[in-house]
This record gives sequence, C-alpha cells and structure tokens, in this order.
Amino acid sequence: MTKSRQNRYKRKSGGSTYAALAILALILLAVGGYLAFRPRGEQPQPPQPPPPVVQKSPLPERIEPEVPPRPELAPVLKNMTSPKPAKHPLAGRSQTGQITGKGVLAIIIDDMGTSVQEARALAGIGVPLTFSIIPGLHSYREVAAYAAANGIETMIHIPMQPKGWPQRRLEANGLLLSMNDADISAQVAEFMQDLPKAVGANNHMGSEFTEHESDMRAVLEALKTKGLFFIDSMTSPRTVGPRLAAELGLKAARRNVFLDNEQNGAYIQGQLDQAVRMAKKTGASIAICHPHPITIRTLAARLPGLEQQGITLVPVSRLVR
Repeated sequence: MTKSRQNRYKRKSGGSTYAALAILALILLAVGGYLAFRPRGEQPQPPQPPPPVVQKSPLPERIEPEVPPRPELAPVLKNMTSPKPAKHPLAGRSQTGQITGKGVLAIIIDDMGTSVQEARALAGIGVPLTFSIIPGLHSYREVAAYAAANGIETMIHIPMQPKGWPQRRLEANGLLLSMNDADISAQVAEFMQDLPKAVGANNHMGSEFTEHESDMRAVLEALKTKGLFFIDSMTSPRTVGPRLAAELGLKAARRNVFLDNEQNGAYIQGQLDQAVRMAKKTGASIAICHPHPITIRTLAARLPGLEQQGITLVPVSRLVR
C-alpha cells in the first residue's frame, strides 16, 4: 500500500515538471515572436551623438571703394573698376609748359595729418605730390605747415558718410545726410578755415553722401565761394559730384586709380603701372594712395624713374578744369 502511494506521487511530480517546462517554453516562444515581429519604429535606438555644429562663414562685409590710411579705419577695397579720363589739354607738358613726355600723372596722398614724419618721408622722394589732409587728425596743423613751408600742394580731405554708417566709423566732424544744407556749408567753411592754404578738396569715404544731390550741392557751393576745386575720389559709381561740379562751373576732376588697396609692394607697383598706362593713353591720370610705410617705400623706388618712361608728375591742381 505504501509503495503504490509513492509511485502515484512520483507520477504526479513528473507531470508537474513537464507542465512547468512546457509553460516556460511557451513563454520563451511568445517573447521571441514579439521581438521578431514587433513594428520597426519601436526598436530601441542607441543614443546618437549630437550633430556637429557647422560654423558658417560670415557674409563678406560690403567694402566701400576707398582706402583709409590706417588698417584700423576701414577695410581696403579690391577689384574696383577705375574710371577713364578724357584726353587732357595738359598732356605731355611740364609745369613750365614744355612738352616733356607722353603723359602727366598726379598723385594724391590721402588721409594726411597723423604724422609729420610721413610728410617728411614723402617730401624726400623729391617729386610733385599733393597732400590731402583730414582736419582734426592728431598732427593736421603741423603737416599743413610743413607742406606750406616746402612748397607741397595741399587739399582738404572732407570726411563724408559712407554706406554702413554708423557701424563703419567716421570722424566726428564728418558730413552726414542728417545735416541740413546750412550745417553742411558751415562745416565745410570751418574746414577751409582750418586749412587756409588748401587749394582744393576731395571726399574721404562718402560712398553714401556723394550719391545725394542736395547735400553734395551744399559742399560744392561752399568750396566755390573760396575758389577751391573738387576731386571726386569715386568711392561710389553713382556719385553726383562730377556732374554737379560741371553745372556749378566749379573746377573739378576725378580719381582714376587707387594705388594701395592692398598693402603689398608688388600690387602697388602694378597699380602704378596702370596709372602710367592710362596717362600715356589718355594724356593724364590721377592716382590716390595713402601714407602706409610700404606705399611710401614703393613710391620712393618708382616715382623718380617715371620721367624716363615719358611721364611728367604734377600737382593735381594742374589736372582740374
């Protein structure tokens, strides 16, 4: 009797084990099927690294077609088209009137007034140059006095509002479009009083200002009262300066070549060659540069030899009409 109960117990125990294994197998099959056939979108994704931050290059700053004397004043211009002058009646004549070569060239040194040493270095080249002085710079009175004492022609380099102002810096005494005509005339009169030996004027910056007729008319009329001429630096292709000067009967001319948009000796020599070619082709040309050390060195090396190329250097006043 006892043996029979033990056999029944063993049979029940074995059946329970088989049932448990069968249930476990079913569970494993269910889990495997779920993992195999569940939707893709629900699959766990490993953590993704954040996308790299792409540093965008800033848009190139609009560069005004003008070059101040120091790098800190404004960026330099590149690849500007130079206006071509018409045949000039003084072509090939020296300051005494003798025919000496194939063309005449005037070089204006803009933005003078920071240093008398710059003025001395330029005067030491020994050729006619014209200094354009910004009123209010550190040594503008001393530079003007030095030029007068050494027979160097001077002009007023009038600061005018550029495109991008006020983000682009302008001298505190610069002419702004917000000024009325009376204020503009008064400021120009003050410039002429500060530089009484100046025989003419040209614009410093002014790519915005020179496009506005009423404002430029106030400037040119003020210059005319004292008999000063105007050289348009051509900082904007839409300048109204030359046309207004002709309407007012004011002696004027325009810049043809910037020599030192890049402070590089080879570049400056190339630009000077362009000014020489233009002078030979049309009879006369006007170049503008600045008292950078590399510019002064290049001019000192090249200008004395231009006479052998048939070029006569003259003050810019000889080329206005």
